[in-house]
Amino acid sequence: MTPVVFRVWTPPRTMFMLTDEAGGPTVFQAVSLDHISRHYVAAVLVHEDARLGTRTGPFDVGVFNERVGAFLSGEEDPSGSTIPQQLVKNMFLIRGEWQIVKAARKVAESVLSYPYNLMGDKRQLELYLNYAQFGPNLYGVCAASWYYFNRPPWDGNPWDAATLAGLLPLGEDVRRAPGGGVDIESDGTWLVASTVANARNKVPQRIREMGGWEGVVATVGITDAAGDHTLGDDAGSCSAMPQSVADRLEAEGAR
Repeated sequence: MTPVVFRVWTPPRTMFMLTDEAGGPTVFQAVSLDHISRHYVAAVLVHEDARLGTRTGPFDVGVFNERVGAFLSGEEDPSGSTIPQQLVKNMFLIRGEWQIVKAARKVAESVLSYPYNLMGDKRQLELYLNYAQFGPNLYGVCAASWYYFNRPPWDGNPWDAATLAGLLPLGEDVRRAPGGGVDIESDGTWLVASTVANARNKVPQRIREMGGWEGVVATVGITDAAGDHTLGDDAGSCSAMPQSVADRLEAEGAR
């Protein structure tokens, strides 16, 4: 499909959702960027791609070449993918940890990110916030905010925002804590705990350095707060807990 279609349509499933090997149904509901807390938006931007709104193109070619060199030499990725690259990966590409799959995915995401970058920074960010994985078969800030914090996504705070941002590299490994919140020991290792702690420490500081959430979101053209937008009863505001979240909580004995 062409990028023009995705400027106005948010598909209910992505390839990453369809290839999720976790048990149970997909937990997802789309929410408009208007109704996402700017704390969430700012935290995700500084954690994943602070240059989204100021960079020309979907990624820096020099940085990409460094990543390719590190991959070919078996070294750790020095930077990670940008939001445009992650978005097309989540939407169109399959999972897999085999080297050939990872290499093909990096090439494909770099190619696809160019035409889909034409959607604009805000629309790419909106889709990314809806499609990012925050748990096994759990996608988007609408579902994540209700699942972990029992609150709609427009009612975020800096602590929860930093916590959710810290989950982004770990979507397959995270679990909900009994009573709510994130179980940082859910993977049985130090990985979730250290990654979330790092985000909680660094994300708020970085946001302050960029002029608060107002300064961060302004880099992608957002000049208002989620509270400036009238809430309706439609699913696009995510004002009520999505049924898929309620079903997951009930299956886990949390309701």
